[in-house]
Amino acid sequence: MTLFGKLFSPVKIGSTELRNRIAMAPMATDFGNPDGTISERMAAYFEARARGGAGLILLEVTTVDRDYPYVPNSIGLWGDELIPSMRQFTDRIHAHGAKVFPQVSHPGPESLSFIRRIQPVGPSVAMCYSNKVICREVSLEEIGKIVEQYGDAARRAREAGFDGIELHAAHGYMLLGSFLSALRNHRTDGYGGNLNDRLRLPLEVLASVKAKAGRDFPVIFRLSGDEYAPGGRDIRGTQYVARVLAEAGADGFEISGGVFPQTSWRILAPTGTQLGLNVANAAKVKEVVDVPVAVVCRINNAPFAEDILQRNEADVIVMGRALLADPEFPNKAAEGRLEDIAPCLGCGLGCVAGREGGNPMTCVMNPLLGREWEISITPTNTPKKVMVVGAGPAGLEAARVAATRGHDVTIYEKEKEPGGQMRLACVPPMKQEMSLGVKYLRRQVEKARVKVVMNTEVTPELVDEVKPDAVVVATGGEPLVVKLPGIDGKNVLLGHDILAGKVAIKKGKVVVVGGGMVGLEVADYLADPGDNPVMGCMDVTVVEMLDDVGMDMSPEGRTLLMERLRESGAKVVCSATVKEILEDGVLVTRNGREERIGGMDYIVLAMGAKSVDVLSDKIKDKVPEVYVIGDAKKARKALEAMAEGSEVGRKL
Repeated sequence: MTLFGKLFSPVKIGSTELRNRIAMAPMATDFGNPDGTISERMAAYFEARARGGAGLILLEVTTVDRDYPYVPNSIGLWGDELIPSMRQFTDRIHAHGAKVFPQVSHPGPESLSFIRRIQPVGPSVAMCYSNKVICREVSLEEIGKIVEQYGDAARRAREAGFDGIELHAAHGYMLLGSFLSALRNHRTDGYGGNLNDRLRLPLEVLASVKAKAGRDFPVIFRLSGDEYAPGGRDIRGTQYVARVLAEAGADGFEISGGVFPQTSWRILAPTGTQLGLNVANAAKVKEVVDVPVAVVCRINNAPFAEDILQRNEADVIVMGRALLADPEFPNKAAEGRLEDIAPCLGCGLGCVAGREGGNPMTCVMNPLLGREWEISITPTNTPKKVMVVGAGPAGLEAARVAATRGHDVTIYEKEKEPGGQMRLACVPPMKQEMSLGVKYLRRQVEKARVKVVMNTEVTPELVDEVKPDAVVVATGGEPLVVKLPGIDGKNVLLGHDILAGKVAIKKGKVVVVGGGMVGLEVADYLADPGDNPVMGCMDVTVVEMLDDVGMDMSPEGRTLLMERLRESGAKVVCSATVKEILEDGVLVTRNGREERIGGMDYIVLAMGAKSVDVLSDKIKDKVPEVYVIGDAKKARKALEAMAEGSEVGRKL
């Protein structure tokens, strides 16, 4: 019997019964085909989550109008010609016992129609947050056409074998969400002015869907329980919205929170934020409706999910990034194998910042994300003796994958604990969840019977003695120290050493040189030491040579970090290049002029990292295979380190 009886019990949404109460959240991938059909890559990605045990797959935005895509390769239900492809997809999902709803939407202000020289539309003229394009006010005639498009798309969804649909009306986002929010709807006709009128378009769309797809075809709405922005809707307003929609035929709700851009961190909540951000509001919605209520955001472990259900705060748990990190999460949880679930770290490096930066969506803890259709971890036919040098994330992942495939793997680490730079990433405020990645990798290499030798630095002589078939050099990086006048001063410290606990500094004024993620996190650590009686509270100034700070972070993580720095009184100086380290500060050039930032007790360097590899060249003629991965190859982040570790583990 499962440990999580409620989580793995069936539940009905309208006429559709789910095998359990875990739903996969709708998340944009841009994995579709240019013609609006589902690619093999996308199908395999969703199929992996269905096979992994999710009860419901909420497909990403599925547009109702070809001319208004949400991402460059948006999937759609705008024409009957798309039905056969969608039918093939739903058959694949159903073969694994899961149900599937597309998130049917007109992207409205968020559409990429401008790439086709078509101006985006919205309830009112406004600048779109995501694409920085001015949208025009949609006309009454166009509204009527769009309402019909929603209904036609729902009818096609049913004919294609989908089990229901979701309508996106949350976050003041896309067409329905922007009409429903006073923050974006400034109309003076029958579609704006008060909550009842802002509800008119969602109600008309719901009526069209039910008329064309059938009253028994399930329809759920995604809503923000609270928009958390001045002038936005609060939970009392959402209770009213939900009750009206339910009376009109809505079969369920998915409760999110926040609006773009004001409180986007509540939508894509980063590491360290409160778990279950929307649970209290979901419970409030449940009080006023008799249909199932799902809740999304920061529910990433099975015991917590079970507790929400047992408390009757929601009926369905919607998981997003947790199922990116491990598509087998439901199956493993049902079997009680919690320690085998690859954890979501909430970092947003691959799933949010990576995709928004124009790269394929991926995940730190799951480098196979989005590549399910082309690669897998398979047993080797030629077992090898493998020496992995370094027990950071790259080395641990390489060892885990290689040993899983059947190789004889030994890790050698010069420090007393594994984890490398990922251990330091756990130290700054709000970052303790990063430790879950270290713990998971340590457990998995142990389960894979990898031998781990600590406190041992690998030399060419040790390689001669061990005689491996392959060596993986994953020796990581070290702090970058630029040669500047005064760099050897006694009050000059490394941010790395502060986080590692190698140095302790007392209350005083400090300038942090470097405004990337590490520099800002060191500043955050120093500016808010809590009740530490030794350190006290620091007066912190961050100096960055670029025009802004935190540009290597996910947007939502950066937003919260900058908020904390402002609250602690930290100062930020940008476009300032350090020319000299002074006894009490730094000399910088800024806007073509020299400036002195003085009165400082400490100068902390957080200028980046450089690779450490003193081994590979010395052994390349001694070992048949030598690989250099992670920061040892090039100083970057855990995202690249884990990807290269996985790749070399599969290649061996």
